[in-house]
Amino acid sequence: MTVRIVGTAREWATLRRPGARVAFVPTMGALHEGHGALVRAARAHGDMVVASIFVNPTQFGPTEDLARYPRDLEGDRAKLAAWGCDVLFHPTAEAMYRQGLEAFRIHPPAGLGDFWCGLARPGHLAGVCTVVAKLLGMVRPDVALFGQKDFQQWRIVEALVDDLCLGTRIVRCPTIREPDGVAMSSRNTYLSPTDRIRARALSGALAAVLGCWRSGERDILALEAAGKQAWIRLQGKDPELGDLAYLEVRHQDLTRPALLTAPGVAAMAAQIGPARLIDNVLLEDHSPDLPLLELA
Repeated sequence: MTVRIVGTAREWATLRRPGARVAFVPTMGALHEGHGALVRAARAHGDMVVASIFVNPTQFGPTEDLARYPRDLEGDRAKLAAWGCDVLFHPTAEAMYRQGLEAFRIHPPAGLGDFWCGLARPGHLAGVCTVVAKLLGMVRPDVALFGQKDFQQWRIVEALVDDLCLGTRIVRCPTIREPDGVAMSSRNTYLSPTDRIRARALSGALAAVLGCWRSGERDILALEAAGKQAWIRLQGKDPELGDLAYLEVRHQDLTRPALLTAPGVAAMAAQIGPARLIDNVLLEDHSPDLPLLELA
């Protein structure tokens, strides 16, 4: 199939079929099979599937990787066609930020945004909230799909849409992993072969947390300790592995009790070579297995 490319809301309006239910997948491009799973899931939610590619400058800090973030528009367009996408929304920064990059921002409330990536990357989540609100306002989808790997982002977007009465249903889709457990990410393209092996340590640490939870442990400090001890053990075998940015357990509503009394989530971030990688695992009965890891 051919994927139509549009760059403005007006152009998109000329393609939208009257009465069609629109399912939307926002991305920053450099598409991989994780995005493919979102696009295919979108087909089940809508009559028309729209994906966006926009590398959003306001969610990158001044020392982050905006300039070198991977871009491959024609390759991404071919993948979207194979996955069943109908329209690619590919706006410019000028179209997205008509008052300039220093104009309006939407900030998440402290209870959702003052930890994890909100603490480690000042301004990042405000950039995410702002661009998502803009994209939803331009595309006006019935449903928008987000991946679980960005768990905090998904929760914030869900709250944003509800609080601003935007009318889009937000759907979370499972993290898609490589066979060795590494979560698929556009930033994985930064990794050397050696760093790609080291990236397995994230899912390995989360596997330790999940195993501890399955053994009956509900104390969040004990659960976090299981993951951190696994990381330290792996680090002892490979001193170049580096340090954790964070590994923390919360309820899935992102509150942080002393004991889990409801399904939880363990989330983490680490610098692996040139890439800052994030990952998480749901602490619930139906959470899929993660591979335990022993680095050579």
